[in-house]
Amino acid sequence: MLRSLVALLTAVILCACVASAGQAEPKPSAKKLRGELAQLQKQSETMIADYYAGRAELQKVEKTEKVARGNLKRAQQEFDRAATEIRLLAAERYRTGGMSATSALVGAADPRALLSGLAITQQIVSEQDAKLRVFAEIRDSHRRAQETAEARAAELRASLKKLDGQKKRAVKLIDQIKDRIDLLYPTPGLRRADGTWVPQLPSGPDNITPRMRLVRQLVAQRFGPHFGIGCYRSDGGIAGGGEHPLGRACDFMLSAGGGMPTAAETARGHEIAAWAIKNARRLGIMYIIFRQRIWHVRTGAWRMMSDRGGTTANHFDHPHISVY
Repeated sequence: MLRSLVALLTAVILCACVASAGQAEPKPSAKKLRGELAQLQKQSETMIADYYAGRAELQKVEKTEKVARGNLKRAQQEFDRAATEIRLLAAERYRTGGMSATSALVGAADPRALLSGLAITQQIVSEQDAKLRVFAEIRDSHRRAQETAEARAAELRASLKKLDGQKKRAVKLIDQIKDRIDLLYPTPGLRRADGTWVPQLPSGPDNITPRMRLVRQLVAQRFGPHFGIGCYRSDGGIAGGGEHPLGRACDFMLSAGGGMPTAAETARGHEIAAWAIKNARRLGIMYIIFRQRIWHVRTGAWRMMSDRGGTTANHFDHPHISVY
């Protein structure tokens, strides 16, 4: 009898330990999170200051690049006018017998090659010294303007690349800050040993559960849907398993009136869905629907859904999030 009682108590204790191990998901304390946030905030201030400095530098480079392009345009016009005069000169020299047909044809195609041909002939240089000197100056000025414009364009590309890198690093750090802030909100309710959550009753004037209310709050804070959030509604098929009438689902609208969202809004929908997947186990999220696909925390994968006949019905204009 005593042995049976000891065995029974041992089994109870083991079960309790397993259950508590399943529920006790290690997470940092609020004090530690606030310390991490303070450190990240300092880093972000430095990054943002660097980003602003990069923007100011880029604006200066853009101005110099614009001036260089203007100078090159004017130099090109002068070069074209001078090249026309040289072609006329070549035609005249050929007509009067002072140049071969081959040289004239080459000159018509490339006045710079023609200049080289003219320059090696001392007789032509001495006869047309003034015109050739002017053309040579224009040619050199054009070359310098072209080199300057190319250098400024390369500088502009480098500045854009540097600024883009600064922006990406700052955005990544800001996302880390947002993640830490999310962790400061404890998920309401009890979690079972298998990772699922004990159901909750809806409450408050919005008729949703505390767990759904937290998810709605975090999504609104982080992504701010412009077209509203729809949660509780009395229809929606309780028999079919819909969570809206149970206060356990919200739709985060990306467009209005059933219209197809823009590419930018669709990208935001993907961001909301990715965030929900990332935080699903911690926040008690059961499944996500977006763009005629469903992701369930149980499988951890997306699968296609049947066509329900419309933009909204197929969830192209909003991600749907359901909680346990």
